[in-house]
Amino acid sequence: MHAPGGACKALQGHAERALCSWPMKILSKWLLNAVALLAIAHLYSGVQVSSFGSAMLAALVVGLFNVFLRPLLVVLTFPVTVLSLGLFLFVINALMFWAASGVLEGFNVDGFGAALLGSLLYTLIGLVVNSALDRLFPQ
Repeated sequence: MHAPGGACKALQGHAERALCSWPMKILSKWLLNAVALLAIAHLYSGVQVSSFGSAMLAALVVGLFNVFLRPLLVVLTFPVTVLSLGLFLFVINALMFWAASGVLEGFNVDGFGAALLGSLLYTLIGLVVNSALDRLFPQ
């Protein structure tokens, strides 16, 4: 069943090709988010990344924190978020960014202000990455 061009090329239907593209999309997103962290560290001195491997690990940890911890914090701080007209979500993003630097060796953020600016830049770059990947890997 394996074609010379790879397993994904052998699949016929749209749904089957989509199953092959989602792992590639996730890996591409992870890689590009690591590159985004390196770019942020290059542009802003408040964020330091020691190597590409550290950036890969940091992108993974930030992503895991955003998947597992962020929703809990959003629910727990919902009244404050409503009162601040949603601006408190920036604080939550900064906390996730800062927390990731606290558990990793090669990724350092110099305080909450640096985490806030770093997380804003990371979010903006992430929006561009997600938009590009959505065009590259359509559903």
